[in-house]
Amino acid sequence: MKDLSKVNNPYNDEKVISQCSIFGMMNTSGELVSGVPIITAIRNMHERGNGLGGGFAIYGCYPDRPDDYCLQIMFNTLVSREETENYLERFFHIHHSEEIPTCPLDAIKNPPDVWRYFVHPKMEEMHEVISEDDVVTRRVMRINTHLESAYVFSSGKNMGVFKGVGFPEEIADYFCLEQYKGYIWTAHGRFPTNTQGWWGGAHPFSQLDWTVVHNGEISSYGANRRFLEMYDYICTMHTDTEVIAYAVDLLARKHGLPIETVMDIFSPPVWEQIDRMGPDEKKYFNMLRSTYGSLLLNGPFAIIVAHHGEMVAHTDRIRLRPMVAGIKGDMVYASSEESAIRLVSKELDRVWIPTGGHPVIARLKVDEKHDVIVGGKELPGTTVMEAD
Repeated sequence: MKDLSKVNNPYNDEKVISQCSIFGMMNTSGELVSGVPIITAIRNMHERGNGLGGGFAIYGCYPDRPDDYCLQIMFNTLVSREETENYLERFFHIHHSEEIPTCPLDAIKNPPDVWRYFVHPKMEEMHEVISEDDVVTRRVMRINTHLESAYVFSSGKNMGVFKGVGFPEEIADYFCLEQYKGYIWTAHGRFPTNTQGWWGGAHPFSQLDWTVVHNGEISSYGANRRFLEMYDYICTMHTDTEVIAYAVDLLARKHGLPIETVMDIFSPPVWEQIDRMGPDEKKYFNMLRSTYGSLLLNGPFAIIVAHHGEMVAHTDRIRLRPMVAGIKGDMVYASSEESAIRLVSKELDRVWIPTGGHPVIARLKVDEKHDVIVGGKELPGTTVMEAD
Protein backbone atom coordinates (compact mmCIF):
# COMPACT_ATOMS: atom_id res chain seq x y z
CA MET A 1 0.00 0.00 0.00
CA LYS A 2 1.41 3.37 -1.00
CA ASP A 3 1.58 6.17 1.53
CA LEU A 4 0.28 9.57 0.41
CA SER A 5 3.65 11.15 1.18
CA LYS A 6 5.25 9.01 -1.53
CA VAL A 7 2.63 9.54 -4.24
CA ASN A 8 2.89 12.00 -7.11
CA ASN A 9 6.40 13.34 -6.66
CA PRO A 10 7.68 13.09 -10.24
CA TYR A 11 11.18 14.32 -9.37
CA ASN A 12 11.61 12.24 -6.20
CA ASP A 13 13.71 15.08 -4.84
CA GLU A 14 14.80 14.96 -1.22
CA LYS A 15 15.70 18.64 -1.16
CA VAL A 16 15.01 21.39 -3.67
CA ILE A 17 16.12 24.90 -2.75
CA SER A 18 14.44 27.74 -4.59
CA GLN A 19 11.41 29.93 -4.09
CA CYS A 20 7.64 29.94 -3.63
CA SER A 21 4.84 32.32 -4.60
CA ILE A 22 2.14 33.57 -2.25
CA PHE A 23 -0.87 35.75 -2.92
CA GLY A 24 -3.83 36.88 -0.84
CA MET A 25 -6.82 39.07 -1.48
CA MET A 26 -9.66 40.18 0.79
CA ASN A 27 -12.85 42.12 0.18
CA THR A 28 -13.18 44.07 3.43
CA SER A 29 -16.91 44.68 2.85
CA GLY A 30 -17.50 40.92 2.99
CA GLU A 31 -18.69 40.65 -0.61
CA LEU A 32 -18.07 37.23 -2.13
CA VAL A 33 -15.81 37.45 -5.16
CA SER A 34 -14.75 34.98 -7.83
CA GLY A 35 -11.44 33.18 -7.72
CA VAL A 36 -10.56 34.24 -11.27
CA PRO A 37 -8.34 37.17 -10.15
CA ILE A 38 -6.27 35.15 -7.69
CA ILE A 39 -5.88 32.28 -10.17
CA THR A 40 -4.67 34.82 -12.72
CA ALA A 41 -2.27 36.38 -10.20
CA ILE A 42 -0.71 33.13 -8.99
CA ARG A 43 -0.36 31.90 -12.58
CA ASN A 44 1.69 35.03 -13.27
CA MET A 45 4.26 33.74 -10.75
CA HIS A 46 4.48 30.31 -12.38
CA GLU A 47 8.29 30.40 -12.53
CA ARG A 48 8.52 30.61 -8.72
CA GLY A 49 7.34 26.99 -8.40
CA ASN A 50 8.19 23.65 -9.96
CA GLY A 51 4.87 21.83 -10.03
CA LEU A 52 5.37 19.99 -6.74
CA GLY A 53 2.67 21.88 -4.87
CA GLY A 54 -0.08 24.43 -5.21
CA GLY A 55 -3.20 25.37 -3.33
CA PHE A 56 -5.87 27.83 -2.28
CA ALA A 57 -7.90 28.74 0.80
CA ILE A 58 -11.38 30.26 0.38
CA TYR A 59 -13.49 31.92 3.08
CA GLY A 60 -17.25 32.16 2.69
CA CYS A 61 -17.43 29.39 0.10
CA TYR A 62 -20.11 27.30 1.86
CA PRO A 63 -22.82 29.88 2.64
CA ASP A 64 -25.56 27.23 2.72
CA ARG A 65 -23.85 25.48 5.67
CA PRO A 66 -22.19 28.31 7.61
CA ASP A 67 -22.43 26.63 11.04
CA ASP A 68 -21.08 23.20 10.09
CA TYR A 69 -17.45 22.21 10.38
CA CYS A 70 -16.34 21.14 6.92
CA LEU A 71 -13.80 18.31 7.20
CA GLN A 72 -12.02 17.94 3.87
CA ILE A 73 -10.12 14.68 3.76
CA MET A 74 -7.87 13.00 1.21
CA PHE A 75 -7.78 9.21 0.95
CA ASN A 76 -5.39 6.97 -0.88
CA THR A 77 -7.48 3.79 -0.62
CA LEU A 78 -11.12 2.82 -0.35
CA VAL A 79 -10.33 1.01 2.91
CA SER A 80 -8.94 4.21 4.44
CA ARG A 81 -12.13 6.08 3.51
CA GLU A 82 -14.35 3.39 4.98
CA GLU A 83 -12.36 3.35 8.23
CA THR A 84 -12.43 7.13 8.47
CA GLU A 85 -16.16 7.33 7.81
CA ASN A 86 -16.75 4.75 10.55
CA TYR A 87 -14.72 6.94 12.91
CA LEU A 88 -16.65 10.08 11.88
CA GLU A 89 -19.99 8.35 12.48
CA ARG A 90 -18.89 7.48 16.02
CA PHE A 91 -17.83 10.98 17.03
CA PHE A 92 -19.67 13.43 14.75
CA HIS A 93 -23.17 14.21 13.58
CA ILE A 94 -22.71 14.05 9.79
CA HIS A 95 -25.16 16.43 8.09
CA HIS A 96 -23.90 15.92 4.55
CA SER A 97 -20.97 14.27 2.77
CA GLU A 98 -19.81 14.21 -0.81
CA GLU A 99 -16.80 13.72 -3.00
CA ILE A 100 -15.34 17.11 -3.87
CA PRO A 101 -16.02 17.79 -7.58
CA THR A 102 -12.94 17.72 -9.79
CA CYS A 103 -12.18 18.26 -13.46
CA PRO A 104 -9.65 15.60 -14.55
CA LEU A 105 -6.44 16.99 -16.05
CA ASP A 106 -3.55 15.22 -17.74
CA ALA A 107 -1.16 17.27 -15.60
CA ILE A 108 -2.57 15.84 -12.34
CA LYS A 109 -1.23 12.33 -11.87
CA ASN A 110 -2.49 9.75 -9.34
CA PRO A 111 -4.58 12.11 -7.20
CA PRO A 112 -6.07 10.81 -3.95
CA ASP A 113 -9.81 10.71 -3.45
CA VAL A 114 -10.89 13.95 -1.79
CA TRP A 115 -14.15 14.16 0.17
CA ARG A 116 -15.83 16.75 2.37
CA TYR A 117 -18.01 16.11 5.41
CA PHE A 118 -20.23 18.78 7.00
CA VAL A 119 -20.35 17.84 10.66
CA HIS A 120 -20.79 18.77 14.31
CA PRO A 121 -18.94 16.95 17.10
CA LYS A 122 -20.95 14.77 19.46
CA MET A 123 -20.42 16.76 22.62
CA GLU A 124 -22.40 14.22 24.65
CA GLU A 125 -19.47 11.84 24.16
CA MET A 126 -17.15 14.15 26.10
CA HIS A 127 -16.67 13.73 29.84
CA GLU A 128 -14.96 17.08 30.36
CA VAL A 129 -15.68 20.74 29.83
CA ILE A 130 -14.22 21.47 26.41
CA SER A 131 -15.16 23.62 23.42
CA GLU A 132 -16.40 22.31 20.08
CA ASP A 133 -13.24 23.70 18.45
CA ASP A 134 -11.05 21.70 20.83
CA VAL A 135 -13.05 18.53 20.20
CA VAL A 136 -12.73 18.94 16.42
CA THR A 137 -8.99 19.59 16.79
CA ARG A 138 -8.59 16.46 18.90
CA ARG A 139 -10.51 14.29 16.42
CA VAL A 140 -8.60 15.68 13.44
CA MET A 141 -5.29 14.91 15.14
CA ARG A 142 -6.51 11.40 15.84
CA ILE A 143 -7.41 10.75 12.20
CA ASN A 144 -4.10 12.14 10.94
CA THR A 145 -2.00 10.06 13.33
CA HIS A 146 -3.91 6.78 13.63
CA LEU A 147 -5.80 6.15 10.39
CA GLU A 148 -3.49 5.07 7.59
CA SER A 149 -3.60 6.93 4.26
CA ALA A 150 -6.21 9.43 5.43
CA TYR A 151 -5.38 13.12 5.98
CA VAL A 152 -7.71 15.87 7.15
CA PHE A 153 -6.34 19.00 5.51
CA SER A 154 -9.18 21.47 6.22
CA SER A 155 -11.55 21.63 9.20
CA GLY A 156 -13.07 25.10 9.52
CA LYS A 157 -16.59 26.48 9.13
CA ASN A 158 -17.72 28.05 5.84
CA MET A 159 -14.24 27.81 4.38
CA GLY A 160 -12.14 25.29 2.55
CA VAL A 161 -8.61 24.43 1.46
CA PHE A 162 -7.96 23.00 -2.00
CA LYS A 163 -4.42 21.80 -2.64
CA GLY A 164 -2.29 19.14 -4.23
CA VAL A 165 0.74 18.29 -6.34
CA GLY A 166 0.87 20.51 -9.40
CA PHE A 167 1.22 24.14 -10.32
CA PRO A 168 -1.40 26.28 -8.55
CA GLU A 169 -3.27 27.10 -11.75
CA GLU A 170 -3.52 23.34 -12.40
CA ILE A 171 -4.87 22.75 -8.91
CA ALA A 172 -7.42 25.53 -9.51
CA ASP A 173 -8.55 23.88 -12.73
CA TYR A 174 -8.60 20.43 -11.11
CA PHE A 175 -10.88 21.55 -8.27
CA CYS A 176 -12.99 23.78 -10.56
CA LEU A 177 -12.25 26.79 -8.36
CA GLU A 178 -13.60 29.32 -10.86
CA GLN A 179 -17.02 28.10 -9.70
CA TYR A 180 -16.37 29.12 -6.07
CA LYS A 181 -16.75 32.51 -4.42
CA GLY A 182 -15.30 33.88 -1.19
CA TYR A 183 -14.46 37.16 0.52
CA ILE A 184 -10.91 36.03 1.35
CA TRP A 185 -8.72 34.03 -1.02
CA THR A 186 -5.11 32.98 -0.45
CA ALA A 187 -2.92 31.01 -2.85
CA HIS A 188 0.47 29.34 -2.93
CA GLY A 189 2.83 27.94 -5.54
CA ARG A 190 5.33 25.62 -3.87
CA PHE A 191 8.97 24.87 -4.52
CA PRO A 192 9.59 22.34 -1.70
CA THR A 193 12.64 23.25 0.33
CA ASN A 194 13.25 20.46 2.82
CA THR A 195 10.52 17.94 2.06
CA GLN A 196 9.21 15.93 -0.84
CA GLY A 197 6.27 17.34 -2.76
CA TRP A 198 3.10 15.43 -1.86
CA TRP A 199 -0.61 16.18 -1.63
CA GLY A 200 -0.80 16.73 2.12
CA GLY A 201 2.41 18.76 2.14
CA ALA A 202 1.14 21.42 -0.28
CA HIS A 203 0.02 24.79 1.09
CA PRO A 204 -2.17 26.24 2.57
CA PHE A 205 -1.89 24.57 5.96
CA SER A 206 -4.90 24.89 8.18
CA GLN A 207 -6.23 24.31 11.68
CA LEU A 208 -9.94 24.97 12.09
CA ASP A 209 -10.45 28.20 10.12
CA TRP A 210 -6.82 29.38 10.38
CA THR A 211 -4.79 28.99 7.20
CA VAL A 212 -1.17 29.80 6.36
CA VAL A 213 0.73 30.12 3.10
CA HIS A 214 4.48 30.52 3.44
CA ASN A 215 7.50 31.39 1.33
CA GLY A 216 10.75 30.59 3.12
CA GLU A 217 12.32 28.10 5.47
CA ILE A 218 11.69 27.72 9.21
CA SER A 219 14.98 26.54 10.71
CA SER A 220 13.44 26.65 14.22
CA TYR A 221 11.00 23.87 13.28
CA GLY A 222 12.32 21.45 15.91
CA ALA A 223 11.94 23.89 18.81
CA ASN A 224 8.56 25.09 17.49
CA ARG A 225 7.30 21.54 17.13
CA ARG A 226 8.38 20.45 20.62
CA PHE A 227 6.65 23.46 22.19
CA LEU A 228 3.41 22.76 20.31
CA GLU A 229 3.47 19.09 21.28
CA MET A 230 3.13 20.18 24.93
CA TYR A 231 -0.33 21.44 23.93
CA ASP A 232 -1.27 18.23 22.06
CA TYR A 233 -0.60 19.48 18.53
CA ILE A 234 0.89 16.66 16.47
CA CYS A 235 2.79 17.51 13.28
CA THR A 236 2.02 14.98 10.56
CA MET A 237 2.38 16.82 7.24
CA HIS A 238 6.18 16.53 6.95
CA THR A 239 6.92 20.23 6.44
CA ASP A 240 8.07 23.19 8.50
CA THR A 241 5.06 25.38 7.65
CA GLU A 242 2.65 23.18 9.58
CA VAL A 243 3.95 24.56 12.89
CA ILE A 244 2.88 28.09 11.91
CA ALA A 245 -0.78 27.07 11.51
CA TYR A 246 -0.78 25.29 14.87
CA ALA A 247 1.06 28.13 16.57
CA VAL A 248 -1.49 30.69 15.36
CA ASP A 249 -4.34 28.48 16.57
CA LEU A 250 -2.70 28.07 19.99
CA LEU A 251 -1.80 31.73 20.49
CA ALA A 252 -4.83 33.46 18.97
CA ARG A 253 -7.67 31.02 19.68
CA LYS A 254 -6.62 29.15 22.81
CA HIS A 255 -4.54 31.84 24.53
CA GLY A 256 -6.65 34.73 23.26
CA LEU A 257 -3.79 36.92 22.06
CA PRO A 258 -4.42 39.64 19.44
CA ILE A 259 -2.97 38.87 16.04
CA GLU A 260 -0.50 41.78 16.38
CA THR A 261 0.97 40.06 19.45
CA VAL A 262 1.10 36.71 17.65
CA MET A 263 3.21 38.29 14.91
CA ASP A 264 5.49 39.89 17.54
CA ILE A 265 6.04 36.41 18.98
CA PHE A 266 6.94 35.06 15.56
CA SER A 267 9.47 37.82 14.78
CA PRO A 268 10.46 39.79 17.89
CA PRO A 269 13.39 42.22 18.00
CA VAL A 270 16.76 40.79 19.03
CA TRP A 271 17.75 41.13 22.70
CA GLU A 272 20.16 43.97 21.96
CA GLN A 273 17.32 46.04 20.46
CA ILE A 274 15.00 45.20 23.36
CA ASP A 275 17.61 46.44 25.85
CA ARG A 276 17.50 49.87 24.20
CA MET A 277 13.70 50.21 24.36
CA GLY A 278 11.61 52.26 26.77
CA PRO A 279 10.31 50.57 29.95
CA ASP A 280 6.85 49.55 28.66
CA GLU A 281 8.03 48.24 25.29
CA LYS A 282 10.98 46.49 26.91
CA LYS A 283 8.68 44.79 29.44
CA TYR A 284 6.33 43.69 26.65
CA PHE A 285 8.99 42.06 24.48
CA ASN A 286 10.82 40.56 27.47
CA MET A 287 7.56 38.90 28.48
CA LEU A 288 6.90 37.57 24.97
CA ARG A 289 10.40 36.21 24.46
CA SER A 290 10.49 34.67 27.94
CA THR A 291 7.05 33.02 27.65
CA TYR A 292 6.93 32.12 23.97
CA GLY A 293 10.57 32.07 22.92
CA SER A 294 10.17 28.57 21.50
CA LEU A 295 7.62 29.86 18.98
CA LEU A 296 9.98 32.42 17.47
CA LEU A 297 10.24 31.66 13.76
CA ASN A 298 13.91 31.56 12.91
CA GLY A 299 14.86 31.77 9.27
CA PRO A 300 13.61 33.62 6.20
CA PHE A 301 9.85 33.81 5.80
CA ALA A 302 6.96 35.68 4.25
CA ILE A 303 3.53 34.45 5.29
CA ILE A 304 -0.13 35.23 4.72
CA VAL A 305 -2.32 34.12 7.62
CA ALA A 306 -6.11 34.18 7.31
CA HIS A 307 -9.19 33.32 9.29
CA HIS A 308 -12.77 34.55 9.23
CA GLY A 309 -12.81 38.33 9.24
CA GLU A 310 -9.06 38.91 8.94
CA MET A 311 -6.07 38.51 6.60
CA VAL A 312 -2.48 39.18 7.74
CA ALA A 313 0.67 39.55 5.64
CA HIS A 314 3.95 39.31 7.56
CA THR A 315 7.68 38.86 6.96
CA ASP A 316 10.78 38.28 9.03
CA ARG A 317 12.39 41.47 10.35
CA ILE A 318 15.13 41.65 7.74
CA ARG A 319 12.82 40.77 4.83
CA LEU A 320 14.67 37.76 3.46
CA ARG A 321 11.55 36.90 1.47
CA PRO A 322 9.58 39.45 -0.61
CA MET A 323 6.16 40.87 0.21
CA VAL A 324 4.16 43.65 -1.48
CA ALA A 325 0.78 45.01 -0.32
CA GLY A 326 -1.86 46.95 -2.25
CA ILE A 327 -5.29 48.49 -1.76
CA LYS A 328 -8.03 49.24 -4.30
CA GLY A 329 -11.34 50.30 -2.76
CA ASP A 330 -12.59 47.44 -0.61
CA MET A 331 -9.96 45.04 -1.97
CA VAL A 332 -6.70 44.40 -0.11
CA TYR A 333 -3.88 42.44 -1.75
CA ALA A 334 -0.65 40.83 -0.57
CA SER A 335 1.79 39.16 -2.95
CA SER A 336 5.32 37.96 -3.52
CA GLU A 337 5.45 40.26 -6.56
CA GLU A 338 3.84 43.61 -7.37
CA SER A 339 3.33 42.48 -10.97
CA ALA A 340 0.78 39.90 -9.84
CA ILE A 341 -1.26 42.57 -8.03
CA ARG A 342 -1.06 44.96 -10.97
CA LEU A 343 -2.24 42.22 -13.31
CA VAL A 344 -5.59 41.97 -11.50
CA SER A 345 -5.89 45.58 -10.29
CA LYS A 346 -4.02 48.03 -12.49
CA GLU A 347 -5.13 51.25 -10.77
CA LEU A 348 -4.37 50.88 -7.07
CA ASP A 349 -5.17 53.41 -4.34
CA ARG A 350 -1.90 52.48 -2.71
CA VAL A 351 0.88 49.94 -3.15
CA TRP A 352 3.84 49.56 -0.82
CA ILE A 353 6.51 47.23 0.55
CA PRO A 354 5.65 46.46 4.19
CA THR A 355 8.28 47.04 6.86
CA GLY A 356 9.98 43.79 7.89
CA GLY A 357 8.49 42.34 11.06
CA HIS A 358 5.44 44.65 10.95
CA PRO A 359 2.27 42.86 9.81
CA VAL A 360 -0.21 44.31 7.36
CA ILE A 361 -3.66 43.46 8.71
CA ALA A 362 -6.92 43.62 6.75
CA ARG A 363 -10.21 43.26 8.63
CA LEU A 364 -13.88 43.21 7.78
CA LYS A 365 -15.65 46.51 8.18
CA VAL A 366 -17.91 46.51 11.22
CA ASP A 367 -19.63 49.91 11.06
CA GLU A 368 -20.07 53.01 8.95
CA LYS A 369 -16.93 54.70 10.30
CA HIS A 370 -13.95 52.47 9.69
CA ASP A 371 -10.97 54.79 9.26
CA VAL A 372 -7.77 53.14 10.46
CA ILE A 373 -4.04 53.75 10.40
CA VAL A 374 -1.96 52.44 7.50
CA GLY A 375 1.74 53.09 7.87
CA GLY A 376 1.03 56.28 9.85
CA LYS A 377 -1.61 57.69 7.45
CA GLU A 378 -5.38 57.66 7.70
CA LEU A 379 -6.98 56.05 4.67
CA PRO A 380 -10.78 56.47 4.85
CA GLY A 381 -12.73 53.61 3.38
CA THR A 382 -10.25 50.87 4.28
CA THR A 383 -9.79 48.48 7.16
CA VAL A 384 -6.10 47.90 6.73
CA MET A 385 -3.23 48.77 9.00
CA GLU A 386 0.47 48.19 9.21
CA ALA A 387 1.04 47.38 12.86
CA ASP A 388 3.68 49.24 14.86
